[in-house]
Amino acid sequence: MKLELLLLGILGVQPATGYDLKKFFDSHGRFLRSSTQMSQVYRALAKMTDEGWVRYEVAPRPGAQDAKTYHVTPEGMTVFLDWLTGPYLPPTVFTEPEFAARLSFSGFMTDEQLLRLLDIELTARKDQVTRFEGRDLTFEHTTAFPYDSERAVAVGEQLHQWGNAAVRDHIRRLGALRTDLLNGRLRTSLADNAVARVSGEAEVSG
Repeated sequence: MKLELLLLGILGVQPATGYDLKKFFDSHGRFLRSSTQMSQVYRALAKMTDEGWVRYEVAPRPGAQDAKTYHVTPEGMTVFLDWLTGPYLPPTVFTEPEFAARLSFSGFMTDEQLLRLLDIELTARKDQVTRFEGRDLTFEHTTAFPYDSERAVAVGEQLHQWGNAAVRDHIRRLGALRTDLLNGRLRTSLADNAVARVSGEAEVSG
């Protein structure tokens, strides 16, 4: 997915410098996009400024290069929301980052828009399990090069089982999220999870 869309979303939550944006992709947003370089961030910001999607304010810094703090413009927010709440086509591999990226910006969605996104993903993954879980994995091995077919079959079966388990867990978690959203428990359950995680980290560090 395009870096510009992620940057618009991040800046929509809070204005930031290019350096701050790079730090975000190195930590909190590490799994939304792999290997984001500083040069890529600045090129995208320059393009977005030219398009009128962002503007910046300059803060003078004595003895150092002036810092530019970027803000999303109304036009930029329109571009971002058109993507965020627009058509979603689930990819073949459910771990590709677009779905998680959209969920990460769910604060910009209505409950109805979030529910629609969850339903699209759930329907696609359930259909995927129905169609492919029991598929024939037989593969003809005719290579003339050294090749351990028994090992290949055994490892392939493990990969198949891991994939099935992962997508079923994905479906289960999506269902739980959907239920919490419909029952008005989403904020409470997430807050409880955050408290439990912090408590667990405190126990480990102690």
